[in-house]
Amino acid sequence: MWMPCGGTSEAEGKAPQTVKHVLGLLRRLIRYGAKRGLCSMPDISRLHFDMPKVDNIKTECLTPEQAKALFDALDEDEDQNLAAMVRLALATGMRRGALLGLQWDDLDFRNGHIHLRGAVAKSGKTTQIPMTEAARTILQSIQPTGSPYLFPGKDGGKRVEVRRFLDRIRKKAGLPDDFRPLHGLRHTYASWLASSGKVDLFTLQKLLTHGSPQMTQRYAHLADEAMKRAASVIDECFAVAINAVPAKPAKSKVVPFKK
Repeated sequence: MWMPCGGTSEAEGKAPQTVKHVLGLLRRLIRYGAKRGLCSMPDISRLHFDMPKVDNIKTECLTPEQAKALFDALDEDEDQNLAAMVRLALATGMRRGALLGLQWDDLDFRNGHIHLRGAVAKSGKTTQIPMTEAARTILQSIQPTGSPYLFPGKDGGKRVEVRRFLDRIRKKAGLPDDFRPLHGLRHTYASWLASSGKVDLFTLQKLLTHGSPQMTQRYAHLADEAMKRAASVIDECFAVAINAVPAKPAKSKVVPFKK
């Protein structure tokens, strides 16, 4: 099931988050100017900004069928290096900035790690994520271009835009118009792991390099559903026990468990 939620229509003007950023910047400029003596500080009781309420949480999760259509579109594209970048986004959940800033020196094939430089990390801190077998296969398929970057721009420097390629792939795969390929694949990665019942939210937080557990809570309902599925296994055990034929007389003693 395609799951977009939240967001703001362009017809409604600027998104609340954008307005909030602008007002926050204006407030900081006023305080900076007053601190530097460039202007007088307004009465603190009058320096008030009505910040808009922000509800821009949007979780996108591809179905296995949509993911297969995406893989087919990537396989057929002529630019297999950028196709590898999209595959890597789903295999690792890496952010757009981390993918575009990824360098060959960041890959530790021996110990199985991908280093995320603080310079391109959202948190500003250097960290690392595991290099799974799927990620290793994708990385080894990339053809080096002589640039230190895995997915460089035309001049060999850091790529800053990949929208044209992503739009082409999205349309060819028949994905929804509002699907954001790289960000959406990060959500898909997280959703698939959370709903598997094999990954707890703390581990998911570390894999996504979230700075706080609150950022990972959007996937909590998927983990809850996985727990319900796990707990429902007892229903099957009950059914087996109820329909079982007693192997011993009803008055026989229960054999104690031995450690």
